[in-house]
Amino acid sequence: MTARSDISAEHTALLDEFERFIHRDPARRGLISSELVEAGQAAATAMRLGHGQLTSAAVDLAQHARRVAIVTGFFIPHAQPPSAETDGPPGSLFLAHCLQELGVDAAVITDGPCAAALRAAANGIDFPLDRLFVAPLKADEWCSEFLQSDFARDFTHLIAVERVGPSHTRESAGIDFDVREEHHNHCHNMRGACIDAHTAPLHLLFERLPEFMPNARTIGIGDGGNEIGMGSIPWSELRQRLSGEQAGRVPCRIACDFNIVAGTSNWGAMALAAATCLLSDRVEVLRPWTQARHQSWLEHIVANGPAVDGVTGRREATVDGLPFLTYIQPWEGIRRLLGWND
Repeated sequence: MTARSDISAEHTALLDEFERFIHRDPARRGLISSELVEAGQAAATAMRLGHGQLTSAAVDLAQHARRVAIVTGFFIPHAQPPSAETDGPPGSLFLAHCLQELGVDAAVITDGPCAAALRAAANGIDFPLDRLFVAPLKADEWCSEFLQSDFARDFTHLIAVERVGPSHTRESAGIDFDVREEHHNHCHNMRGACIDAHTAPLHLLFERLPEFMPNARTIGIGDGGNEIGMGSIPWSELRQRLSGEQAGRVPCRIACDFNIVAGTSNWGAMALAAATCLLSDRVEVLRPWTQARHQSWLEHIVANGPAVDGVTGRREATVDGLPFLTYIQPWEGIRRLLGWND
């Protein structure tokens, strides 16, 4: 895999700061320990899940990306109205948009329940709808057909952003496993409820990718442990960090080559886009994306999708229960590092 040593010390320092900005845990889910950050930088770095993965993934994208698909969409069935959540679609479309500006053929994949929110997100930034693919809920055959499609030919990267994946089994956990069998190999929300009925098995794209494109790389971006990519972290580690009786059945078993952990998944996708633009010497791609543009776009997605906050379940322009001004702080920090204070 591509090494951090392949980039300059200046870029390494900037990307470490990007990662620090997204390694906040305002929802206190436990994957990123705010207590350790307060206790000291050395201890915090040692305990941060996914430390260095942002840089490694960005280096790989900047050097090798030619055709990329991003899988996203997390449906909230108990919301009013039942909708995709606001974490995932904006980050995915922003990343895809930036990659296209860099000359990469980028597409976004979701399933039927989340399609309306993704279309609203795409329309809000004039992202080409022919690069938005929608799978049916029963997507077993669809996944294999997609991987053999004209678009998927010559894939270099497959990315998941806030996309739930199936939980562990005794075999994948690899240790004493105290989760009842009825919760094995199912998709769960953070409350530990099974949401298979509202979720297409798009994790099959990641499991089957090596059969069709053995040289393609995978990237997972998540914030709660139940997303595709979190299988890169041992089940026991996630079980220890997550709280509640449902903690054992939440972690996803699907691993990726790179696994970015962030306070919200949108933060991880936005930082990956910024890092890739930086390493491609194309930071001007990011300049138009001010706080005001992000806010108006998020409001557009909520109004026209609709989309809902995944924590509150309400149709509002917030992400994971965070007011917009709190949510946008990591992005403003990245812009300041790039010399923009607007």
